[in-house]
Amino acid sequence: MAIATVNPATGETLKTFDALNAGEIEDHLVRADQAFQEHRRTSFARRRELLRKAAELLDADQDGIARTMTTEMGKPLAQARAEAAKCAKTMRWYADHAEELLADEHPDPADVGDSGAARAVVRYRPLGTVLAVMPWNFPLWQVVRFAAPALMAGNTGLLKHASNVPQTALYIEELFRRAGYPEGCFQTLLIGSGAVEDILRDPRIAAATLTGSEPAGRAVASVAGDEVKKTVLELGGSDPFIVLPSADLDKAVRVAVTARVQNNGQSCIAAKRFLVHDDIYEAFAARFTDGMAALTVGDPMDEQTDVGPLVSEQGRSDLEELVDDAVHKGAAALCGGRRPPQHHTGWFYEPTVLSGITPGMRIHYEEAFGPVATLYRVADLDEAVRIANDTPFGLSSNAWTRDPDEQARLARDVQAGGVFFNGMTASHPGLPFGGAKRSGYGRELSGHGIREFCNMTTLWYGPED
Repeated sequence: MAIATVNPATGETLKTFDALNAGEIEDHLVRADQAFQEHRRTSFARRRELLRKAAELLDADQDGIARTMTTEMGKPLAQARAEAAKCAKTMRWYADHAEELLADEHPDPADVGDSGAARAVVRYRPLGTVLAVMPWNFPLWQVVRFAAPALMAGNTGLLKHASNVPQTALYIEELFRRAGYPEGCFQTLLIGSGAVEDILRDPRIAAATLTGSEPAGRAVASVAGDEVKKTVLELGGSDPFIVLPSADLDKAVRVAVTARVQNNGQSCIAAKRFLVHDDIYEAFAARFTDGMAALTVGDPMDEQTDVGPLVSEQGRSDLEELVDDAVHKGAAALCGGRRPPQHHTGWFYEPTVLSGITPGMRIHYEEAFGPVATLYRVADLDEAVRIANDTPFGLSSNAWTRDPDEQARLARDVQAGGVFFNGMTASHPGLPFGGAKRSGYGRELSGHGIREFCNMTTLWYGPED
C-alpha cells in the first residue's frame, strides 16, 4: 500500500509521501534510544506536565485534526471530534494517575522473612523504546491509548501507523514535540509493513504493541517471540450483542443501531452478531431493521451524516463478498445489502441487516468490518452463550438482561475480554481493554495497561540495610 491520503468519500488521492530509507530509519532509532536515556530519569511531575500540555494542545486542535481523520479514513466528523476529545481525556487521566499506578509496592517482611530480608520492594521501571504498529480505524485513539501510558511510564515510542493515515500519524509526532517532550521521545515512521521486521529485531527496540488484523498480529508476534520481546496484541473481534426477555427493548434497539454502525461499522468492539431470544425476536428485528434503514449515508463532513464510506475499495469489496456469500447460502437481507445507488463515487455501503445465518456462511465466523449486522434467533440462554462463543474471536460482548442470575451466567461463561450489561461496549481509560482467543493478548488502558511495558523489579534488602 502506498503511503498516501486517499479520501474514501471520493476516491481521490490528495497527498503522497515517500517511505523512509534505511539511513533515515537508523536516525530515528538513534534518537529514540538517546531520548529514552533522558526520559526514563524524569520525575512523574515532569511527565505529568508534558502530557497535560499535550492534552491542552489537542483540545485546541480538535476541529482541525478531526477533519484530517475524516478526510483520511471517512469517519463522520462528529465522531472524529469525539475521538480527539477522548484522547485528551485519556492523556489527563494518565497524567493524574500514573504515579499512583506505578508506585513502589512493599511486601510484608513476614512474607519474605525466611529469605533473610529486612525488607523488599517491587518497583516498576520502563522497558525502553516500544514499537507501535497501529491501524487506521481510530487513527488518533489507537495511538494515544498506547502512547499516554507508555510515556508516563518513562518509555519512548516509535509509531508505524497505517499507510493510509499519514497526516494523522505525523500530527501525533508533532503534538508531542510541541508539548515539550525531548527530541526523539515519540516519533512517527513513514514506512511500509515490509520494514517492520528489521526494526523489531533491532536491539534498541524493547517491546511492541499492535492493533490490527490477525495475520499482522501473527507476523509481529512471531518476530518478537524469536527475539524474546514483550508484545501486546489486539486483533479484532466479532462481538455478540445478546438480548433477553427482561431487557429494556427500546434502549436495546437504540444502542444496537449505534453499536453496529459506529465508525461506519469499522470498529473492533462494534457489536456485530445480534443474538435475540425467541420471545422478543420479532419485535427486536423489526425495530432494529427500521433503525438501520433510517440512517443517513453520505458525506462524512456533513454534520447530518450517520454513516460515511468504508475506508477503501478493497474494504468494501471484502464486505460485499461476505454479504453475497451469506445471501447465496440462504440468508435474508432485511435491509441494505448493496452499494447506495445515489453515491457514484467513494466506497459507500448501505447499513445492512442479515437474518437466517448458519455456520456454513463465512460471515458466521469472519469479522464483518462495515455496517452489516447478523441476526440470530435463540431459544434460551444456553443457546445464546453457545453461539456467542462460536467464534475464533473474544474481544468484548454486550448483554441486555435485568435478571441477576442471567448476568452471573453470562459473566462466567462468555469467552471475551469484557461483558457490558445494558449499555454499549466502549473503552475507558480506567478499565483494562483487550481480548481472549484470537482477539489477542495483553491489556491496554487502566493500571494493567501501563504496567505492560514496565520491568517489574524486585529489590531485596538484607538485615544490615
